[in-house]
Amino acid sequence: MLVSCNTFRHPGLLAHEAMTVDHVSNGRLELGLGAGWFVPEHEQFGIPLPPPGELVGRFHEAVQIVDGLLRHGQRHLRREVLPADERPRAPEPRPAAASACTLGAHKSRMLRICAEYADAWNSFGTLAEMRERNQILDEHCAAIGRDPSTIWRSFYGWASKMKEQGLADPWSSVGAFEDMVGRYGEAGVNEFIVDAPGPEHFAGPRSASPPTSFPGAARGR
Repeated sequence: MLVSCNTFRHPGLLAHEAMTVDHVSNGRLELGLGAGWFVPEHEQFGIPLPPPGELVGRFHEAVQIVDGLLRHGQRHLRREVLPADERPRAPEPRPAAASACTLGAHKSRMLRICAEYADAWNSFGTLAEMRERNQILDEHCAAIGRDPSTIWRSFYGWASKMKEQGLADPWSSVGAFEDMVGRYGEAGVNEFIVDAPGPEHFAGPRSASPPTSFPGAARGR
């Protein structure tokens, strides 16, 4: 899973589930969290999907709770939505755990939350959209005094939608993949998550030699 839907779990429960994974993985947890948006998924599970304004408010509150529990053991805050007692329960965070946190966001209000709390930001969209969102995130970082380079910029792409950008299916050839990475890299992206190649491309990715370097090099965690 890239980012967990905030409407599916109470953030206190999610944080303690994450602590368990952090313990058993010896600190290799990367927790992703998004506000939620996919209507059919909510309908299938019978979970109400609040309007956008409330979604963002709940997300902001959830991020504060999760961040407080994972990084600091507890945090007391005025809760507008969630009547929760966020005192630590077993397992407690590992000392200096500081588990990496990826937040999904597209618009300015959500990007402001990313500027304050995210280790990595993930989004999807066109080249122009990703370039604009990167700029907005940089501006929010500047407003709160954070170095924007401390936030990893992650892009999720559907190979089937690349044609809309004038790009070839990135799995069709090494050149097509490098072209996609290069263009989105110029828009500020430094991590690429692309949906799986179709069966017709299985031979290509396996037989191609990986590039020695490219703008989306691994984070090195």
